[in-house]
Amino acid sequence: MKEVKAYAASANDAPLKEVNINRRDLLDNDVSIDIMYCGVCHSDIHAKLNDWGNAKYPIVPGHEIIGKVTAVGSNVSNHKVGDLVGVGCMVDSCQECSACKEDQEMWCENGSTSTYNSKDPHLGGHTLGGYSKLIVVREEFVLKVPTNLDTKAVAPLLCAGITTYSPLIHWNVKKGDKVGIIGLGGLGHMGIKFAAAMGAETVMITTSEEKAKDAKRLGADQVIISKDESQMKEHNDSFDFILNTIPVGHDVNPYLAL
Repeated sequence: MKEVKAYAASANDAPLKEVNINRRDLLDNDVSIDIMYCGVCHSDIHAKLNDWGNAKYPIVPGHEIIGKVTAVGSNVSNHKVGDLVGVGCMVDSCQECSACKEDQEMWCENGSTSTYNSKDPHLGGHTLGGYSKLIVVREEFVLKVPTNLDTKAVAPLLCAGITTYSPLIHWNVKKGDKVGIIGLGGLGHMGIKFAAAMGAETVMITTSEEKAKDAKRLGADQVIISKDESQMKEHNDSFDFILNTIPVGHDVNPYLAL
C-alpha cells in the first residue's frame, strides 16, 4: 500500500480536512494516476452532506479526475507512463457478467464499484475519490484525454459532459435538427456546446433573461424565455429533440408542446 494526501470529511457537518489515505499496490490490470485536477460536482456536495442517506465516513469525494499515468500493471495495454488520462464515477466491475460484456458496467450483476463511497473489493472498507494526490484504477475505467485540450477544463467532461453527450448521441442528434436545451447550469452549458458542435440548430430555453448572452456565447443560435408564453407558443411542435437539465422538481408540461 501507498500512503497519500487527501481531503476528507469525517461527518456530514464536518469540513473537509487534509488526511492521509491508503492506495492499493498495483495489480496486473491497474493504472496508477497522479491527480492534477478534480472537478467539484454537486453530487460530491450531496454525498458529503449525506443528502442521499448512504454516505460512508470518512468520505473523500471527487469523480471528475484528470491526471498523468505514473505506473501500469503487467497486463495493461491501453495506457503507458506519461499519458494524460481521466477517471469518472466508476473504477471497477466484474468484467465477466452479461452487462459488463455489453459495456453496461453500471448494471454489473456482481456490483460495480464507484469512485468513492462504494465497497472497496481490494482494501476493504469503502472507496476514496479524487480529492487526493493519487488514485489506482482498473484500466477499463481509465480514459485517454487529448493533449490539445485545456487540461484544467477537461475534468467536468467526466460527469456533466458524458451526462449530456450520451443522450445526444443515443438519439442521433445531427446537423439540421432543432435541439432545445432547458436550463443553463453545469449540465446545460455542456449541452449547448455539444449540440452546436453536432451542427444542430441549438436553442437555449431558460427562465432567466440574464443568461441569454452566456447561452449565445456558448453556441446557442437563439434563446427562449420559458416564462414568456408567446415565445413558447411560437416554437410549439418545432423541436426534434429536447434535453432537460433542470436539477429540481418542476412542471414539464409547458415544454411538452415544443
